[in-house]
Amino acid sequence: MIEDEKKLWRNFDRIHVIRRLRELIGDWWKIQLNFTDHQGFVRGVAKGKFFNPIHMTCQRITANQHGFKGCMSSVRKATIDGSQNTKAILSSCHAGFSTLTVPIRLDNQYLGCVFGDGFLLERTAKAQRAQIRSSLESLFPQEEHLVAYIDSLPILDRRDIDHLTRLLEIVVEEMVQVQYKLSSAEDRLSKLTSQLKDKYSFANIIGKSAPMLAIYQLIEKVAHSNALVLISGENGTGKELIAHALHYTSKRSQSPFLAINCGAFQPTLLESELFGHRKGAFTGASNDKQGLFEAVQNGTLFLDEIGDMPLEMQVKLLRVLQDGSFLPVGATKANSSVARIVCATNKDLGQMVTDGLFRQDLFYRLNVIRIQLPPLRERQEDIPLLIQHFVAQSAQRNQKKAPPLSPELSKYLVSYDWPGNIRELQNELEKLIILTPEGDTLDATFLSEHIRTPSSQHKPYQHRQAVEVIPDQGIEPILRGEIRLKDYVADIEKKVIAEGLQTTRWNKSELAKRLGISRSNLIQKISKYRLD
Repeated sequence: MIEDEKKLWRNFDRIHVIRRLRELIGDWWKIQLNFTDHQGFVRGVAKGKFFNPIHMTCQRITANQHGFKGCMSSVRKATIDGSQNTKAILSSCHAGFSTLTVPIRLDNQYLGCVFGDGFLLERTAKAQRAQIRSSLESLFPQEEHLVAYIDSLPILDRRDIDHLTRLLEIVVEEMVQVQYKLSSAEDRLSKLTSQLKDKYSFANIIGKSAPMLAIYQLIEKVAHSNALVLISGENGTGKELIAHALHYTSKRSQSPFLAINCGAFQPTLLESELFGHRKGAFTGASNDKQGLFEAVQNGTLFLDEIGDMPLEMQVKLLRVLQDGSFLPVGATKANSSVARIVCATNKDLGQMVTDGLFRQDLFYRLNVIRIQLPPLRERQEDIPLLIQHFVAQSAQRNQKKAPPLSPELSKYLVSYDWPGNIRELQNELEKLIILTPEGDTLDATFLSEHIRTPSSQHKPYQHRQAVEVIPDQGIEPILRGEIRLKDYVADIEKKVIAEGLQTTRWNKSELAKRLGISRSNLIQKISKYRLD
């Protein structure tokens, strides 16, 4: 049986319209409604069974071994006849009852039929009663009382048959339309899943250098396991892309992939995001909220910037990793999780353990499978491939034809250290595509100055433009009225933040901690002083 047909029979009895029509036909005419597949087997019940017949005579006949064989033979004959027709067929069964059969076709393929039986026709009612009487006497010679039920059999005239035919046709139309909708939805889902797999498949991670080939092999080995994976590397090296690749090449690919930046939330909010909360757990908790551990189900939960997770949250995460249980905020009963956990960090967690900033037991729990992403300066042979990929991608996004690169530009791009790694390279190429006129060759005209300056080469994180601030000359200029206190303080703040950004390699979460301010406040100040 074709897959579409399996789905059709699995889903048809859930359709409300069909259930309702079956009830109406039974109430109006006392007629039972059945379905057969293209082989003649009645569907929706155990193999070799019928739906419960409405009339007593039919109930007794189908319960008898010889009567049941006769019914099955009649059903198969009606199914075969239906395969040769496109319209309703009025016929009769072995016992003398009338049957009305409507074929079911999907894209010109015969799937079976829907039929109503257990009734008499007005013009042949007398002859049918006689045949039914004979059948009952032959099958049940000791049950003479069954003959009395013949007089209560439903009798349909031509108009009734027309109405019944239309109702059965509506049943078939509804089945086919629902199947079309299901197939269309499944096709869209299949295409979307395929696109996501293509997008995030590790085969599409750009790079052919030895370090990247080793990472591909490692992904292949661990993708189908449930082991914790820790992805480490500098900012912009593609840690989340690796996490996606692990998910979409695993058996969990049909389940959700959810990600969260552990450094973007205060501890209480992070707990709620991860584990959920109950109504009234804290001010503003007006409803129950599902956390990511629950929402991800059997999928993959990506914990980015795990090194920024507060210590008080680390112990709660450890519990989930140890036994799969977690407690929503304000709840008294623990929930369980079967999600796969993938973490990422740009920090040295081992050093953080030494410094007392990261729990040792959590570090050992996370450090099961380590994927260390190399910085771009250590895989320079991949830069031409990345350039080609990002130029084509950016040109398509900006509705342009992918332009060629000048030799000078190629030299600059390949020889530069890219402290911001792949993300920095992608952003630089995006800018060049946007600023370069359509049809022109990409050259160094719009290339950032720090990339073209030889002195900046091979000096990671020294390429950002220097910040000009008023020299610190003590408080004398302020007291003499030469500098306003407000401006002096602002200049000092600007200088501290500028130097801090370079020291932390533009890790805003880390700098915010060192300065004792929130990350959002730091971002506002960076924007205010135009340091970004």
